[in-house]
Amino acid sequence: MNARCRDFPLQVISGLAIGLCGIAAHATEGGLGRPVSGTTVQANGGIVPPAPIWAVNFSEIYLNGSIGGDRQVPVLRQTSIGIDAKISFTLATVLKVWDTGPGKWNFASSITLPYLYEKINANLTAGTRQGNAQDVASNMFDIYVSPIIAGYHFSETEHMSLSFNFWAPTGKYNADNLANPSLNNWTFIPQIAYTRIFPEGGWQLDAVAGLQFYTRNKDTDYENAPLFTLDVMGVKKFSNGVGAGLILGTVQQLGSDSGPTADRLNGFKGHDWAFGPVVSYDTKIGGKAPLSMSLRWVPTISSKNRIDSRKTVMATATLIF
Repeated sequence: MNARCRDFPLQVISGLAIGLCGIAAHATEGGLGRPVSGTTVQANGGIVPPAPIWAVNFSEIYLNGSIGGDRQVPVLRQTSIGIDAKISFTLATVLKVWDTGPGKWNFASSITLPYLYEKINANLTAGTRQGNAQDVASNMFDIYVSPIIAGYHFSETEHMSLSFNFWAPTGKYNADNLANPSLNNWTFIPQIAYTRIFPEGGWQLDAVAGLQFYTRNKDTDYENAPLFTLDVMGVKKFSNGVGAGLILGTVQQLGSDSGPTADRLNGFKGHDWAFGPVVSYDTKIGGKAPLSMSLRWVPTISSKNRIDSRKTVMATATLIF
């Protein structure tokens, strides 16, 4: 592997899944789940470099969305006619690339500490609470762990990474609250990321796909069906470090949710698509430490039984030591 590969601004912070990650107060139980379409793909996400390094990533995701008033949404062991959500999700990730030497395979691990602020409005129609309700939550969210990220180098311009990731229900949860800094379940995510570099034209293609498997929320007896997620990003890189491109993302529910509330809504099966621009800037601090920054706007362009957001914005910064 040449020096150029070792110097890639690493954002293998899988699934941040950001998915980088996830991210509502409820799972598909509240119309969103952990993944937000268009936010999981990162530049060079398929690359685990051969040099042992530490990387720190800070990300901010903001979305302001709703499910229209003509649709019923499962919340609080009951249903709501429509839901509005304002969500701010802050993630701090530390990633370690292990010293496995040069070769086709390299390995890394990471952990993400998220902080959630959300404001939820719902028009409850059944159960002990009825009428319009509002709730706010602001606290540490469930932690996200990638115990193993295995990177494979097809060539100096084509790479892939495989990872097993999970969300642990470490945040506070109260089944009587509309807004919660936890989903109150474990979520297991096998994931694959791919990076292809076209050095002649300065183009780069990154993609990430994953499956999300949820355990049952024991407090509401609600279990989310598995989700398939796919984000694809194409970026044109310029010699001054600036990049510009487009992102397409989707979440597709693979079955019906289960539990008393889900059964009343015929499984509440949903999907969505998001599409929008991204800009990035790569530089080095002090001429040595690589720093990569990006800003994207990925509004929902189509959705069913998931929150429709026209204001999904994500900013990231990654520093390598």
